[in-house]
This record gives sequence, C-alpha cells and structure tokens, in this order.
Amino acid sequence: MWNIIIAGLTSLFTDISSEMIYPIISLYLIALGAGPALIGMIEGIAESTASLVKVFSGAWSDKIRRRKPLAILGYSFSTAGKFFMWAAGGWIFVFAGRTLDRLGKGIRTAPRDALIAESSNAEQRGASFGLHRAMDTLGATIGVILAIVIMRHLNLNRGLHTAQNLRSYLPAFRYIILLSLAPAAAGIAILFLVKETGTGKPLARTLSLKWSRLDRKLKAFLIVTLLFALGNSSNQFLLIRAKDLGFSVEGVLLMYLVYNVVYDVFSWPAGRLSDKIGRKALIVAGYAIYAIVYFGFGLAGSSSALWALFSVYGLSTAFTEGVEKALVTDIAPGDLKATLIGLHATLVGIGLFPASLLAGLIWDAVGPQYTFYFGGLMGAVAAIGMLIVL
Repeated sequence: MWNIIIAGLTSLFTDISSEMIYPIISLYLIALGAGPALIGMIEGIAESTASLVKVFSGAWSDKIRRRKPLAILGYSFSTAGKFFMWAAGGWIFVFAGRTLDRLGKGIRTAPRDALIAESSNAEQRGASFGLHRAMDTLGATIGVILAIVIMRHLNLNRGLHTAQNLRSYLPAFRYIILLSLAPAAAGIAILFLVKETGTGKPLARTLSLKWSRLDRKLKAFLIVTLLFALGNSSNQFLLIRAKDLGFSVEGVLLMYLVYNVVYDVFSWPAGRLSDKIGRKALIVAGYAIYAIVYFGFGLAGSSSALWALFSVYGLSTAFTEGVEKALVTDIAPGDLKATLIGLHATLVGIGLFPASLLAGLIWDAVGPQYTFYFGGLMGAVAAIGMLIVL
C-alpha cells in the first residue's frame, strides 16, 4: 500500500501542475494565433509521439528490472515541458512544450503502472489502480480550482469570443503556467520515496514481444482499444466547444472542474467494482457513455446542456482508465507486464494523432457538430466491440 500512496501523491501533485494549465492550452494557442486544425495537429502529434515511447519504456523497464528511475525521469521531462510553455512567444513553443510534457508521460507511465501492479495482489488490482486514478484526479481538481482562483485574483472574466480578446489573457496564462512548476517539482521529490519493486537484475535474454504469444482476449482487447482511440480526440475540442457556446474563461475552467470532480469521485469505486463483477461491464459502460456524451456535444445548441454532458463524461473516464490498465495486467505474461502496459498505451497513442487531426479538419470543413458525431459513432462501435470480445 505504501507504493500505491506514494505513486498516488506523485500523480496528485503532478496533476495539480498539469491541470492548472491543461484547460487553458487551447485558449492560449488561440491567443497565439492557432486555429482548430492547428490545435488538433499539435495535440495529436504531442500525444501520439509520447505514446509511441510507452511500449519502449515499458520494455526497457522489464529488461533492466527496475521501475523507479524511468518513472522519475519521465516526471522530470514533463516539468521541463511546462517551462517551454511558460516561455512561449508563439504556438511553436507551446507545441515543443506539449511534446516534451507528453514525452515525459510516455517514459513514466508503463514503469509506474507496473510498479502499482507489482505492489498489489490480483484480488485488489482494480482497487489499486482506481485509488491511484482517484488521487491523480483529485490533483486535477485542485489544479483547475487553483487556476480559477488565480483568474479571479487577477480580476479576469471578460468574454472570450475572439482571438483578439483572448490575447489580453496572455500574461495571466503565463503566470498560471509559471506557478504550475512548483507542484510539478514537488511530485518528483515525493517519488524518490517509492520502494523499487523490480529485482534490479537485468535479464540476460532479450524479451520477446510476439503477437502470437499474447492471449486471444488481450489481442482482441488491444484492437478494439485502438478502434476507440481513432474517435477519441483531444479534450481540448470539448473546451473550445464550450467557449464557442458562450462560456467565459472562468466558465470553461468551471466546466472542466465538474468533469474532474465526477471522474475523481467514481474512479476508486469503479476500480473496486471491477474487482467484484469483472472488467468487461465497466469498460463497455464507459465506451457507451462516451458515445452518448459526444453525440450530445454535437447536438448541443446552448451552453446549459454542457454542464450535464461534462458531468457524465467524467463517468466515462472513471469507468475505463484504471479498469483497462487492471485488465491488461490481469492477462499479460508475467515477464512482460510493463511492456504490455506500454503497448496498450502506445496503441491508444497511435490513434490519438489521426483522431485529433481529423477532429480539427472536420471542425474547419463542415462544422464542430460533425467532429462530435464522428467521435460518438466510434465510441458506440467500440462499446459493441468490447461487448463481443471480452
């Protein structure tokens, strides 16, 4: 339990840092001259490039039989990325910062999740991942609240219907990013307290990640996960949608706060429930809820509906994030746990670039509602797929 708590506290402080700035990234980019298609490209490349690292990081962690050093390195990269975003004079610096930040996530995720899996028994694995996600999301909630408090302290709550108006927010955006560096550094410091779960004895042989070696259920699960990822564009598009429907900067932040509160409250119970009734029901429900939410975002004609949609969206994430990781570790070969966790994250990442790029292109070409119709359709197909293969 010690490792679960330490890993959770590290994620809590890191997410305080990350979520202070995540809901303002799209607004920051618009203020710096970017449009939806460019934002989609930036988010897609940053997320996908980082995710491609996860399988290699996981494989290297399995090879050297150590988790802690790679996790610390990854969190350090993410902190450096935030510094680049703070120093940004144009969108290219934000792009570099986001890529470095996500690269850090790619390095740390598989070793950290393997450490969590190895620190818990099979009967409590869902609860362990759920607790970690709950602490992570508590940090996200605190981060968004801090961003709102800072905006209010600076007496900034003007309308934000134009890029010209948003440019007046640039000093405030940079101030928030600068303050976010403190909890990021605290998260790294806390992680040094975690106990290594690997043997520290590198394998003499080369690990063999052969598709034919994998469990049939795991292979089918990974394929459907990739399918879902193709429709799972960046959350930045949800925040831009809120802005376009009339929300102020503070309103967008409050909307994102609602999502994080729901996600936080239900993450641990969802993980514990998956230990009792199985992973399948939670994952299928999460994908189905995602589909409903995205169709709702496409149909929404006013701001009032978005409060409910953001709340329900939090349920979708709570039902899938930690539960999927628990499922992978349940059925992965014992010597390839970090590798398979990384492969799962990498397959998700492969879909993120085309998903976000396509979402931005659809938005510019035919309208925002069709971006969400496409995401909703892919969510529905993935829910049916999981119902069949698990």
